[in-house]
Amino acid sequence: MRPDLVIFDCDGVLVDSETVSNRILSENLARHGLTMTLAQTMETFVGRSMTGVQDIARTMGAALPADWIDLIYDEIYTALRQGVEVIAGIPALLDALDAAGIPYCVASNGSDEKMDITLGATGLAARLEGRRYSAHALGVSKPDPDLFLIAASRNGADPSRCLVIEDSPSGAIAARRAGMACLGYVPEGHEDRLSAEGATIIRHMDAVAPHIGLTPAQSA
Repeated sequence: MRPDLVIFDCDGVLVDSETVSNRILSENLARHGLTMTLAQTMETFVGRSMTGVQDIARTMGAALPADWIDLIYDEIYTALRQGVEVIAGIPALLDALDAAGIPYCVASNGSDEKMDITLGATGLAARLEGRRYSAHALGVSKPDPDLFLIAASRNGADPSRCLVIEDSPSGAIAARRAGMACLGYVPEGHEDRLSAEGATIIRHMDAVAPHIGLTPAQSA
């Protein structure tokens, strides 16, 4: 299906920021009594809002202070300002969507400040100006479908004709609940958690253009 709107997640889909963020999170939680490996941290928390991370971490035994969310964001943002990479294939995919006249946007559980840092550092900020939807700003977060539904509404797109590109189960759940098709980006490792939520798995962003029916000329 050629979509009327492509909705990208940000962290782990547009920019390779998940490893950095979760390394800082793992180190922080260890200081508060909850020891987890980086792999465990990513499996447990990727795709969740920081409020959700806080709630889960506390149930797992972390003694987090009342201002923990502000503190952890300060630590993560400091690390991200050192630089992140664009996910391989994203610039070419955005070029293909522009050439084909297919609108796109980003809908993230992260804050606008975080997107300023990561998208700004990679040169994607200008391309996505006016096309960003933050759970912090809108008061809804995945797996609630409203973040995606707001993005669709503001772009005049029917949810059934939107395509979401996600790397987390919560994002895939939100897409399913919104009635949107979802591509689950899993560059390596097991895809079961996303495919179980109805996502079609891709291993590289090069797979997106043929999936939505763009010809080689359009996706060059």
